[in-house]
Amino acid sequence: MDILQIITEEFNLNPTHARNIIDLIDEGNTIPFIARYRKEMTGACDDQVLRELFDRLTYLRNLQKRKDEVANAITEQGKMTDEIKVALEKAVTLTEVEDIYRPYKQKRKTRASVAIAKGLQPLADAILAQDKTLDVQVEAEKYLTEEVKTVAEALAGAQDIIAEIISDDAATRKKLRNFFFKHGEIVSAYAKGKEAEDETKTYGMYADYCEPISEVKSHRVLALNRGEKEEFLKVSLVVDTDFAKRITAASFLKDGGESSKIVKAAAEDGYDRLIAPSVEREVRAQLFEEASEQAIKMFELNLKPLLMQPPVKDKITMGWDPAFRTGCKICVVDGTGKVLDKTVVFPTPPQNKTVEAKFILKQLIAKHKVEVISCGNGTASKESEIFIAELLKEIKQETGREVGYVIVNEAGASVYSASALGAEEFPDYDVTARSAVSIARRLQDPLAELIKIDPKSIGVGQYQHDMNEKRLDGALSGVLEDCVNSVGVDLNTASVSLLKFVAGLNASVAKNIVAYREEHGRFKSRKQLLKVPKLGEKAYTQCAGFLRIDGGENILDNTAVHPESYAKAEKLLSLFSYTKEDVKARRIDDLRRKIKAYGEERAARETELDSATLNDIVTELMKPGRDIRDALPAPMLRKDIMGIEDLKVGMELTGTVRNVVDFGAFIDIGVHQDGLVHISEITERYIRHPSEVLKVGQIVQAWVKDVDVKKNRIGLTMKKKK
Repeated sequence: MDILQIITEEFNLNPTHARNIIDLIDEGNTIPFIARYRKEMTGACDDQVLRELFDRLTYLRNLQKRKDEVANAITEQGKMTDEIKVALEKAVTLTEVEDIYRPYKQKRKTRASVAIAKGLQPLADAILAQDKTLDVQVEAEKYLTEEVKTVAEALAGAQDIIAEIISDDAATRKKLRNFFFKHGEIVSAYAKGKEAEDETKTYGMYADYCEPISEVKSHRVLALNRGEKEEFLKVSLVVDTDFAKRITAASFLKDGGESSKIVKAAAEDGYDRLIAPSVEREVRAQLFEEASEQAIKMFELNLKPLLMQPPVKDKITMGWDPAFRTGCKICVVDGTGKVLDKTVVFPTPPQNKTVEAKFILKQLIAKHKVEVISCGNGTASKESEIFIAELLKEIKQETGREVGYVIVNEAGASVYSASALGAEEFPDYDVTARSAVSIARRLQDPLAELIKIDPKSIGVGQYQHDMNEKRLDGALSGVLEDCVNSVGVDLNTASVSLLKFVAGLNASVAKNIVAYREEHGRFKSRKQLLKVPKLGEKAYTQCAGFLRIDGGENILDNTAVHPESYAKAEKLLSLFSYTKEDVKARRIDDLRRKIKAYGEERAARETELDSATLNDIVTELMKPGRDIRDALPAPMLRKDIMGIEDLKVGMELTGTVRNVVDFGAFIDIGVHQDGLVHISEITERYIRHPSEVLKVGQIVQAWVKDVDVKKNRIGLTMKKKK
């Protein structure tokens, strides 16, 4: 198996670039480093493509390893043939390799193994050969022994052996799997007595459900699996059994008279007893695996824009953790996230102390000059939002001062609050006060705050708790890593939580960086990193370009220019009569124009840079310290609130996308309940998936399509009304 060729073809790469990427990965380089600083070697592949390539490379190598193990095992048994070698070479999945190995695998006690132990293998072989001249009754008499007392017993044992031979045939199993996928149906119904227990009718649509396997959507596969796991549903696959049995027998049946009848019976028995249950499990497993991969991809797609939401910088923010009985926890933080004040108010039921709460909060807002309130969207958020909107109206009427508010997705805030990290950051605060701080900070800098939380708890996926945990964690860690490194990290303010996702670093080294900073003061240059314990040259090469130093000795340390390219960057500046002081003072606005006039290829050649790296360096030199998130639309501040009962069909609204799923997207429209825009209502043109148009955090225009106040459901459309 030529892995390089497969990778090259599947990813449509130049063979040299494919070889370089594999070599870079094998040398221990991180994906963010390869994507950012080795563009000339990879053909400028982005981090997403590189991660997909890494996953595929890992699978292919595991596949080759398993092929070698199977080949060795069969060879050790003395049963290797040219046909098996060819079949192994052609196998493209682990399932196909296991099918080839199945006949040679050590089995538990089976009806066939018992028959073989009784010496009936030659009889089975003779019958399977289906010689018309063979008298099976006479042949069977030759195998009568103390253990095999009758001809009927002998023939039954031979049939069991033939059934297992047919069941173990790789080609037959592959045909049947394809038959299930192309022509099978997946059906479900409530398990006995479970319909009454499903009070919310969570699985109501699956009470009498049937759909072709070839058409079933990923989210329905996951819903069915969960319903089955929770014992609410009975799920099965259905195919035309007669046709499936014909497929099973097709490769083995000959015109052999009596012996062929036994082979046919063995094939049918093998299908019912051995093949059908096994293939159904395999098909269900593959459906789940594919659905899981789709769900993981959706989680990745949603998580990235959520983490990359523009920070609301330098604003004094009030964090509001809503609640009923225990009161709403309030924390005020300054523009850097430092806690200034905290309190608890009780404006929500059952206390309803609105007058007292307004008095306390007006004082707090005036004292700290609060500019925005960040309110969590959990329990009691609707009641809190109504109160906040009223409070802010009064403040404007009384003082003329405008304060906005944002409803923030608080998913995971309680997880952080109860974590060791939360306790370490705020040892003197109770769990609820920590939540309020987290809610305020996730508006100020979503990436820095959300990075502290297990991504599975952030709430932008579907059925994430049903996924393969190792696979999901790996995929989401990749998203976290890509986000952190694409934004860059301030070396002098970053937490351990943030630093551990920087390319080349881990939690241990991140702690050492913070400890070094606390002992020796601010980092003044990137080179100081080499003094940090356990941070060697290799780690430095990987991480240095992603760490920023604001106000350091070298302005290039506050850019994404890698230290390995400093000399070339300085040469570029000198070529056009600039200095690093000009970069610091932002006096190089016309650098790109000058390069264009000079000739980009010529400039790259004279500075020993490839064109991709040259462009990256120019971008960084022109805006040192830039935050790529600043170019994205800022979160929408609200001043007022509506209730679901205020909505009318046809009403136009501005909303924020909260979650994108396979069947549509949920949009925050300023009502406590998010509205659902179905995939068919997103755009006039055909789209295969909502993610082609929408992403988390995106601000969109939508119209109310339907409202069900009793069920608390809002249907939206994004198709502009004419």
